[in-house]
Amino acid sequence: MAQTEPNSAYCGDLSILWCGDQETCALKELAFHLYDVSLAERHLCDYELLSIGAFSPLTGFMGEDDYNSVVDKMRLADWTFWPVPVCLDISSADAENIKPGASVALRDQEGFLLGVMDVADIWKPDKVREAEKVYKTSDDSHSGVRHLFHNTGEYYIGGRVRSVNKPIHYDFRQLRLSPAEVRFMYNKLGWKKIIGMQTRNPIHRPLFEMTLKAMRNVGGNLLMLPNTGITQPEDFDHYTRVRCYKAISKRYAPDSFILNLLPLSIRLTGPRDAVLNSIIAKNYGCTHFIVGPDHSGAGFDNNGKRFYEIGEAQKLATEYAEEIGIEIIAFDEYVYLPFEDEFMARDQVPENTQSISIQGSELRNRIKRGKSIPEWFTFPEIIEEVQKGYPPPKKQGFTLFLTGLSGAGKSTIAKILYSRFLEIGERPVSLLDGDIVRRNLSSELNFSKEHRDINVKRIGFVACEITKNRGIAICAPIAPYEATRAGIRAEIEAHGGFFEIHVATPIETCERRDRKGMYAKARAGKIKGFTGIDDPYESPAKPELRIDTTSISPGEAAQEILLLLNEAGFI
Repeated sequence: MAQTEPNSAYCGDLSILWCGDQETCALKELAFHLYDVSLAERHLCDYELLSIGAFSPLTGFMGEDDYNSVVDKMRLADWTFWPVPVCLDISSADAENIKPGASVALRDQEGFLLGVMDVADIWKPDKVREAEKVYKTSDDSHSGVRHLFHNTGEYYIGGRVRSVNKPIHYDFRQLRLSPAEVRFMYNKLGWKKIIGMQTRNPIHRPLFEMTLKAMRNVGGNLLMLPNTGITQPEDFDHYTRVRCYKAISKRYAPDSFILNLLPLSIRLTGPRDAVLNSIIAKNYGCTHFIVGPDHSGAGFDNNGKRFYEIGEAQKLATEYAEEIGIEIIAFDEYVYLPFEDEFMARDQVPENTQSISIQGSELRNRIKRGKSIPEWFTFPEIIEEVQKGYPPPKKQGFTLFLTGLSGAGKSTIAKILYSRFLEIGERPVSLLDGDIVRRNLSSELNFSKEHRDINVKRIGFVACEITKNRGIAICAPIAPYEATRAGIRAEIEAHGGFFEIHVATPIETCERRDRKGMYAKARAGKIKGFTGIDDPYESPAKPELRIDTTSISPGEAAQEILLLLNEAGFI
C-alpha cells in the first residue's frame, strides 16, 4: 500500500465514532440484547484514549491485519505509522460467545455501558512472537512480557467502536481534558510552540531544570502529560503525584504551563513507547516532545542486562519524528554539580567536574524507608506532598505473610505476633489465618488447586486493604505457589511494607505434628491435591526471613520476626 502523507494521521480529531442523542438511545437499547464484554483497567485506559482522540487515527481496537502489521512493521495495514498493538483480549469462554460480524456491548467492571464494538476479527495471537517483536524479549522478568503471558486472555477481538460514554473519573476532573480541548486552550493563550512531556514520577529539580532549558531553547510553552493510568506497582500513587505536579506548577512562569492527565496504560516497550508517546503528544497539539535517555525503560533482566540500551528510545523517536510531525528533544540525564550549585546534562559536564545524581528507584526507596532526601534534589513542597502519601515506616501499614507447609507452625506464630502487636498498640491489627479466611470469606470454595489459589488471593486482597489503611495484616496461609505470592507482594508493596516469612519446617516434622491425620490420609490417597504430598510447595526464593521451627519454639520464631521489623524501622 502507498504510504500516507506525513502528519496527516495525527491530528487528535475523534476518529472513534461518537453517537448523537438519538443514536445513543438506539445503542443503549441494542446493548441490552448484546453479549457483554467487561473491560479490565488496562482496556479502560485504551478505550478512553481511543474515545478522546489521543490514539488518533485508530477507530477502535485493532483487527488482525492491523495487529500483525504493527507487530512486524510498526505500521497499520494501510501503512500509517503506529508502534504498538492496541488490542482487546478476551477469555476462551468469551470467545465461544462472540463471532466476527456480531456486535458486543463494552462495559466497565460495574456494568456501566461505554459503547458498542462491531467485531470484525477474532483470533488467537502468537504471544511469544508478539513479545519478541514488540518488547524485544520473551523473558517474563520484563513486566510487560509477564503481563502479556500471564494476565491477558487467549483471544483478541478487533473492530470499530461506537462510543456512548467515557469512563467515569471522580478525581481531578478539571485536569482531564481531551486533545481538542487542550488545543483550544493553546489558541486562547496564543501558544505556537508547545513542548510535550510525559512522566509517571514527581517533578524534582533535575527534571524541572531540564524542562526550563527546553522551553528556553525552543521559545515555547510546556504541556505536562503525567500518566495516571496503569503504571508500575512500585510507583507513587497518582493522587500523590498529581498533588506534586500541582505544587510544582507554581514554579513555572505564568501562562507558560498546562497540566493535563493522561490515562495511559504503559507498555514498557522502551523505543516503541517513545514513538507512541510522541504520537499522543502530537494529537494534543504539541510541536516538540521530550524523550529521555531511558524513556519508558523496563530495567534489567535476571542477568543484569538492560532490556533497552540507553539512547535507543531517543534514536527511534527521532527516526520517525518527521512522519509523525513533531520535533524530538533528546536530553541526557540532568545531574547536579555541587561546587557550581547548578544542574547540567550529563553529556555536557566538563571533564574532572564532580557531579551527583539520584535514580528514581533509589529515591522511592529512600522515601518509603523514611530516609532523608538531599535538599539539592527536590523542592520542599514536593517532599511535603510525597510524605503525606508515604510516611516513614513506623507510620506505614505492613503485611506479614507467613507461608509454609501444613503443620509448619505458621498459625501459632501468627497468634503470638497478633497478641504482641495488640500489646504495643500502635496500629490496628488483623489476623488472616488460612482456615479462618476459608470459613468466613471462601466457604463456597473447594480444595482444588484453582480454588486454593483463589483463597490465597483473597487473603492478599484483604491484607492489601489493611496495609493501605496503615494497619497490620498477619497472614498465615500455605500459599504454595511463587507466582501468586509475587503478585500479592507487588500489590501490597505499592502501599506499605511486605515481609514474606518462610516457615521452612521440614515435611517430616510437619507430619509428626499432624493431629488431624491429614498427611496420613493424603499418603493413603484419601485426600487429593495435598500440598507436599501430591501437589508441590514452591519454596520462596528470596523471603525476608526463613525460619525452621524444628528446634525453636513459636515464641522464639515470633521474636525473630519482631527483630526483623525493628531493624526495618516498622516497629
